[in-house]
Amino acid sequence: MEHGPGYAGEKDEVLKRLRRVEGQVRGLQRMVEEDAYCIDVLTQVSAATKALQAVALSLLDDHLGHCVAHAAAEGGAVADEKIKEASAAIARLVRS
Repeated sequence: MEHGPGYAGEKDEVLKRLRRVEGQVRGLQRMVEEDAYCIDVLTQVSAATKALQAVALSLLDDHLGHCVAHAAAEGGAVADEKIKEASAAIARLVRS
């Protein structure tokens, strides 16, 4: 049985957060165009990175609470696959 994305109920909030990150990246482009001090640019890169990681963690939380929980309830190969998928996503986040 297929379910919608775990963030479906919070789609507007996810989009709002992503637009905020997009604005931060545009600000970074302006800073570089205006020859801003390197450390100031790096500080803003760090802030944008943290904001994007916060979105990723929120999506992961929704995925675990929705998709993985449903798969675990069904059990079997579907559950095993969803758990492996979630584990791989966590590993990617930790490495980033």
